[in-house]
Amino acid sequence: MNRQFFSLAIGTGTVNQKGEWLEVFYSRPLLHPNPSLLNSLVPLLKYTGGNTFIPIDSTTCHALETVFRNQQQSQLADDIKALETSKQPRVITILETDAAPTSTPEVYLKLQLISHRLIKPNQINLQGIFALLPNVAWTNEGAIDINELPQRQFQARLAGKLLSVNSVDKFPKMTDYVVPSGVRIAHTARVRLGAYVGEGTTIMHEGFMNFGAGTEGKSMIEGRVSAGVMVGENSDLGGGCSTMGTLSGGNDILISVGSHCLIGANAGLGIPLGDRCVIEAGLYLTAGSKVQILDENHQPVERVKAEKLKGKPDLLFRRNSVTGAIECLTNKSVTVLNEELHNHN
Repeated sequence: MNRQFFSLAIGTGTVNQKGEWLEVFYSRPLLHPNPSLLNSLVPLLKYTGGNTFIPIDSTTCHALETVFRNQQQSQLADDIKALETSKQPRVITILETDAAPTSTPEVYLKLQLISHRLIKPNQINLQGIFALLPNVAWTNEGAIDINELPQRQFQARLAGKLLSVNSVDKFPKMTDYVVPSGVRIAHTARVRLGAYVGEGTTIMHEGFMNFGAGTEGKSMIEGRVSAGVMVGENSDLGGGCSTMGTLSGGNDILISVGSHCLIGANAGLGIPLGDRCVIEAGLYLTAGSKVQILDENHQPVERVKAEKLKGKPDLLFRRNSVTGAIECLTNKSVTVLNEELHNHN
């Protein structure tokens, strides 16, 4: 096996009473691991190729520690050594290719590759993940199978404790798995695992970031960044604004926000937005919105659908306060974020 594999990770997670995986935590997932590492693992794991996950016991963990230490992966070797004495389920997941996942451990590896900033959302295959992610009760005692929750709640009460259910969802919050460097997240439950949060990003209390969405770098997020949407550096998404994702009506159009953009409070975006663009507060711009283009003297030039303006830079979208028509003219200002506000080191 001399060719480059897609990914490899060793982790621990939670299974239900049937032995089915609910979630997996990978401390240090590897993207494109060294082929020599895979060659060393083949005889140990009896790996025959393809994308798979393999439960491992303490004996295997000890052998894996030696392999990773010999491969100069000392930090990962230390993690594996700690797993040797763990009573939690342990697993190694190998992705030979970036094919559509076929198991829960594979999905969790791909989501964590994104949130660790090892790969960007739209550069990885997440097809079919919903069917592979069980709906889980996320509690102060970790992930619990929905069908096992009533008994666990009862047992907690008998012990004089409260089992608090924070959410019931297929996706956990990102910060229970990884906290990327240089970010500020005011309400962690509003950022799902699989989000790509760029360094310098601030996500305020009402900001939301879905899996498969993200920011390139410094950004202010006070609105919703939907699945599939990437926000360029130095852009500002105002309070209550919305981006139309691939799961919320965006269909095959991949919505994005360029750099130095401003989407005003309670505005919305349904086209890819170029650099240095502004959408005024309260204006929802969809691909089919009719837009009146104005020249430098603010005189009408032509009327087009907004989709014809996708990706074009330096545009200001506003609604005429008299006629109610959507207008587009050249944006002569650049959105500049407060450097001090977005320095999270």
